[in-house]
Amino acid sequence: MNDMTPTPIRKIVHVDMDAFYASVEQRDNPELRGKPLAVGGSAARGVVAAASYEARAFGVHSAMPSVTAKRKCPDLIFVPPRFDVYKAVSQQIREIFAEYTLLIEPLSLDEAYLDVTENLKGMEIATEIAQEIRAKIKQVTGLNASAGISYNKFLAKMASDLNKPNGQAVITPKNGPGFVETLPVKKFHGVGPATAERMRKYGVETGLDLKSKSLAFLQEHFGKSGPYFYGIARGIDERQVRPDRVRKSVGAEDTFVEDLDDLERATAELKPLAEKVWRYCEAQGISGKTVTVKIKYSDFTQATRSRTATVPFANMAEVLYTSSELLAIVYPFKRPVRLLGVTLSSLTAVGVSGANQQAQLYLEL
Repeated sequence: MNDMTPTPIRKIVHVDMDAFYASVEQRDNPELRGKPLAVGGSAARGVVAAASYEARAFGVHSAMPSVTAKRKCPDLIFVPPRFDVYKAVSQQIREIFAEYTLLIEPLSLDEAYLDVTENLKGMEIATEIAQEIRAKIKQVTGLNASAGISYNKFLAKMASDLNKPNGQAVITPKNGPGFVETLPVKKFHGVGPATAERMRKYGVETGLDLKSKSLAFLQEHFGKSGPYFYGIARGIDERQVRPDRVRKSVGAEDTFVEDLDDLERATAELKPLAEKVWRYCEAQGISGKTVTVKIKYSDFTQATRSRTATVPFANMAEVLYTSSELLAIVYPFKRPVRLLGVTLSSLTAVGVSGANQQAQLYLEL
């Protein structure tokens, strides 16, 4: 006898902390509250890692060169990042999530998907769960969180941006397809600037434009992402919330005060990067089989070189040796080097349990 019970509509919550790094700094230092703040380096070659809402009002945002940020906001205050503190606060937030569901998929230190279709509190209304979680985060950490609630991950992610900061929004199954139709594709999660520009060349600027394209067309022009784009244009996203989600890579990079054109000096700069990557891997009980070196030149063009081993790297020295060999491949440099990065990917748990692999694995010096 067939089970004719209908599949329940999923209830997905996307929780996103508001200006997380900057908010932690303002929480811990009352003198910074209400002032434009950037987490990152203020030096000439520095980059903004996070900006407070007061700074964002001047157009300052993450990944912006510090010089540009200072020009936009002359009163901008820079503070160095404290990743150990951010990680500890993130763990507090993760423990709050775990009171409601075991289906938690962290995306970084400051955001995660939660499937609360069946939850540990027996609560039926997902918006009430989101409100409770946000209130508890505020009570425990003193920080504000925003949330999006919907029937799939894509729409929950989009909803969490609608009433930021310190708000939440819901997109229902009835409203989902219509909401997507009116949205510019450049605002879609999963559509970066380059993809948005390619879509624009094909006459796709809104969700409705995207919906007009056939699956065959999207597969032809966007490859493996075609079916995903075809689905989200119709408000459909079948991806599950995956609590065992393992980040694909762990990396560290550094922008130099002065450009480097000497191989010996550039190779020396790889050591602190490899050490930072390996220190994190050791703490999480993970390693990887692929090392990638990223080289950004003075004109902002960049190159990468990778090498994959048959087994995971056993120690930092192996990572550093391989990184050095990869860097040597591109020497002599076509232009002076502005930035170097080292990334370890094809990750796997080794030795001790990798229970915390979901933590944000991108480390910045």
